[in-house]
Amino acid sequence: MKISTKAFIFFTFLFVFFTLSGQTYYPDKNWKTKKPSEVGMNADKLKSVIDYALKNENSVDIDLRVANTKAFGREPNFRILGPMKKRGKPAGLILKNGYIIAKWGDVDRVDMTFSVAKSYLSTVAGLAVDAQLINNVDEKVDKYVTDGTYQGPHNSKITWRHLLTQSSDWSGSLFDIEDWADRPPKKGTIDDWKNRKLNEPGTFFKYNDVRVNLLAYSLLQVWRKPLPVVLKEKIMDPIGASTTWRWYGYKNSFVNVDGIMMQSVSGGGHFGGGIFINTLDHARFGLLFLRQGKWKGKQLISKEWIQAARVPSKARKDYGFMWWLNSQESMKGISKNVYSAKGFGGNFIVIDEENDLVVVTRWLNSRKLGEFMKLVTDAIED
Repeated sequence: MKISTKAFIFFTFLFVFFTLSGQTYYPDKNWKTKKPSEVGMNADKLKSVIDYALKNENSVDIDLRVANTKAFGREPNFRILGPMKKRGKPAGLILKNGYIIAKWGDVDRVDMTFSVAKSYLSTVAGLAVDAQLINNVDEKVDKYVTDGTYQGPHNSKITWRHLLTQSSDWSGSLFDIEDWADRPPKKGTIDDWKNRKLNEPGTFFKYNDVRVNLLAYSLLQVWRKPLPVVLKEKIMDPIGASTTWRWYGYKNSFVNVDGIMMQSVSGGGHFGGGIFINTLDHARFGLLFLRQGKWKGKQLISKEWIQAARVPSKARKDYGFMWWLNSQESMKGISKNVYSAKGFGGNFIVIDEENDLVVVTRWLNSRKLGEFMKLVTDAIED
């Protein structure tokens, strides 16, 4: 049976239309926006979300050097070793089905993001596993880092998993900062902290930037090139991030790798440094995780890693590979499958697969995230 030229063109158009309309959207340089009603969300309720974010600004000082000193100044020999800058005002984005449906504040402003950097750091670890530079996360790190950093009966037991879940209880000094001096107990003396009984690796969770920086240092030994370069080449450039983000270490964290001095970066802003980034770039990174590591048909990081990063750790059930889980319902009324990157001062990337949502919010009152996300999900129309 012959088909006329007009019919052929018509059916070809229909095929292309329905094929394209069924494709998952990924932003190019210019990110497409949609009206809330186009993606099944209530515009008035989303306006309330934005109002809530603007009215519930975090109370940390605009001068983040002052904020850090107030927060951590009691720590022995605390000082700022990496770059810092004054913060901006509240800003944020809400993505639905990949499209921008709401935004507030200056989403192009580059700001510190503190411990959100940890989720980027764990991603670099995932890339190393995908590239088989690390065979598996349950191998001991001293197999890969042989300079004495992991020597001794305790430190030699530490695996990559322990570092990724902040349960290593590594003991030592890195870049002139003692592990015990980072967030020490409120009670006790320096001698008590120095001579504490070490916990078996994997059994005890302790939020500790020295040990997070140890992960970054160890990954530098594996990749043998600066981690910001790895992140840029493998993740940020392919997802179309801007050229404005930076990842810093400390003024004394330069190490010799293959005869070249490279800076070992920080996994947070506790002592300064870390990732400085804008809200739009955060949203692209969040969308990559929402899409199970795939971007425009290319698997940038394995789906297996994305899933592994969200498995509750033995030491803390609401913490995976440097991503916070909602398994303990820290965000009441929100799906337990939601997970997030969190940083000091109210910096968040929240990923909600069930509702195809990515939410980025900067400088929100940290105690208000649960209420904020409840407002977001309540804006979804049945």
